[in-house]
Amino acid sequence: MPPAYNPFVMDRPQLVKDPVASERSNSWLESLRHNGYRLTAARRAVVDALAESNYSVTPADLFALGRARHKRLGLVTVYRTLEKLEDLGLVQRVHHPDGCRAYVSAFEGHRHLLLCENCRRVEIFRGDDLKDFSRHLEGESGFEIRDHWLQFFGLCSQCH
Repeated sequence: MPPAYNPFVMDRPQLVKDPVASERSNSWLESLRHNGYRLTAARRAVVDALAESNYSVTPADLFALGRARHKRLGLVTVYRTLEKLEDLGLVQRVHHPDGCRAYVSAFEGHRHLLLCENCRRVEIFRGDDLKDFSRHLEGESGFEIRDHWLQFFGLCSQCH
């Protein structure tokens, strides 16, 4: 007899390593250019700063990081660049328990996040097969579930 259905059993999670930052930055810039966006020095500064980060960064963080690369960077450019990168599926918005809105590099396939509450370091993992759980929840609630988003918050190895 097969074991009883348990909607909370998941695959073993595995951390995912991101591509090299320079490759990511070049890819994002090419995607922006291909979609008709101008590649100004200010926009490059924002893209490079975000692509190199292993942390969730707020627009204010990006503004500070970008200003170190391009002194004339404006906050409006940061927000517009984030908006374009998000529209193209290159970055993903994350929400912290304190309500802070931040961004991380988007990832291919079905992945989820581990976020450090102290330093905001980000690790990406895969391995949660929630199909059975989703189907069970759809049956119970009447919802048609199209997607889900999973973020774990805690302290990374350097902060605990």
